[in-house]
Amino acid sequence: MPQVQLIQVAEEYAGQRLDNFLLREMKGVPKTRIYRALRKGEVRVNKGRARPEYRLQQGDVVRIPPIRMADQALPQQVPARWVNLIKEQTVYSSSGLWVLNKPSGLAVHGGSGLSVGLIECLRQLAPDERFLELVHRLDRDTSGCIMVARKPSALKLLHKALREDAIDKRYIALVSGYWPSGRKRIDAPLIKNTLQSGERMVRVSQEGKRSITEFKVLERFDEATLIEARPVTGRTHQIRVHAQQAGHPILGDAKYADDAALALGKRLRLGRLFLHAASLNCVLKDLQFQTTAPLETSLELTLETLRG
Repeated sequence: MPQVQLIQVAEEYAGQRLDNFLLREMKGVPKTRIYRALRKGEVRVNKGRARPEYRLQQGDVVRIPPIRMADQALPQQVPARWVNLIKEQTVYSSSGLWVLNKPSGLAVHGGSGLSVGLIECLRQLAPDERFLELVHRLDRDTSGCIMVARKPSALKLLHKALREDAIDKRYIALVSGYWPSGRKRIDAPLIKNTLQSGERMVRVSQEGKRSITEFKVLERFDEATLIEARPVTGRTHQIRVHAQQAGHPILGDAKYADDAALALGKRLRLGRLFLHAASLNCVLKDLQFQTTAPLETSLELTLETLRG
């Protein structure tokens, strides 16, 4: 039987998510077993329970439980279709940062019932990279620019940039109906709920956290409007719920669209959420970059259909 391990977090891993740290330290252990250990409290940080998304601090002591060899297996292989697709999606690369055009349908991270995500694809694609950590997140159904840090120092700098609103993020969305040009800002607090089925939903509530999104009309069609959205705050499903709150849900949104929007999406043969993280612009003194991610072909075809 293996023994309990107590590992003190070194400076180079400060800021990394706990689940990512465990995936590296417990190589060969199935991901589902690692997440089960977290849920059951077998993994401890400074003698207390911790969630998978906890960001480690230098000097933290992580207790890694003894996992029987019978529980171990070869690391799960990411399906080749995802790895091959991700190979072509780099839009910016430096020694500390990797920006990719994430495809719709791919989660950013495995776990919670999903075996693989973008990070797993990258680790299989670039096994020599010692440190790969998500800087922020995108919904599984949202495509576009996603930042991955290659160094702990870069992760800290990028988190600082996000806190100081020094990274300008712009999204493109196709919404149902006529979005008024004067509707440029929605300030509505959001709260997360979990349904009996386990599905996570977000709604506007005065009990929620303040949430602000700025909008701009890009193009109009008979039954829809192409808009640009800039999230001032970064809440879960923020743009989607604010669009719903405005009475113009995003087309292809199975969670938040009304019957009219669902019917229009079906007529347009839209097989995914029309929400795309189109650009990132960082203006931090020590870190400056600007990058864009083009719309995938299916979304371009939807726009051509509306124009035609």
